[in-house]
Amino acid sequence: MKTMTSVLITGASRGLGLEWARQYAEAGWRVFASCRRPEEANDLKALAVRQPRLSVHRLDVTDSEQLRTLQLDLEEARIDVLLNNAGVYLDKFMGDLGGIDYEVWLRTFAVNTLGAVRVSEAFIEQVARSEKKRVVTVSSHMGSIAEIADPGSYAYRSSKAALNAAMKGLSHAFAQRGIGLLLLHPGWVKTRMGGPDATLTPEQSVHGMRTLVENFKPEMNGRFFRHDGSEIPW
Repeated sequence: MKTMTSVLITGASRGLGLEWARQYAEAGWRVFASCRRPEEANDLKALAVRQPRLSVHRLDVTDSEQLRTLQLDLEEARIDVLLNNAGVYLDKFMGDLGGIDYEVWLRTFAVNTLGAVRVSEAFIEQVARSEKKRVVTVSSHMGSIAEIADPGSYAYRSSKAALNAAMKGLSHAFAQRGIGLLLLHPGWVKTRMGGPDATLTPEQSVHGMRTLVENFKPEMNGRFFRHDGSEIPW
């Protein structure tokens, strides 16, 4: 019997994560949607009511105990696409030099960089036994050193640059297991992080990124693309 195609999504309670969950569920996938506070994730819970193939799971990507619990819950699962979507932009309105909060910087690294690596390492076996074998990480063009043109956002930029470097390294390790890894920039999207002036809706952004995931080829492994398929310099 053919196993249902499945996806594990982090940070699925709102914004892009919720849209990833919606689109994959409507496409008939088995969706494991995780977030920090499921009891407060009203939109995600409502989606789960409409989509019986979607289940909601608790996961703070910085919490090793929660990660281990989810790992055990999904021990026998096959995860075709592991989607590292959880992220924070805590220094968006922080001051420049003289106003840097280093605790915020450490928290940003814990979520954006270490969190994605923790999750990827924890579920490598579930991905390796699947049919599609893909790890997808939502990064940002702000992690491209080549595209830094303004001061500020030091925590967010550096966390995403470090994420890109870590994932590039992981792509070589994962390739030995037949797993392909993609780094994606969603564009400027109308979410709580992107704000109301953004140029893309979550639906448009995720549709473009899903197309890249579906059309993945081995030569794309470990490379960094915008939602529209154009490659981003490191």
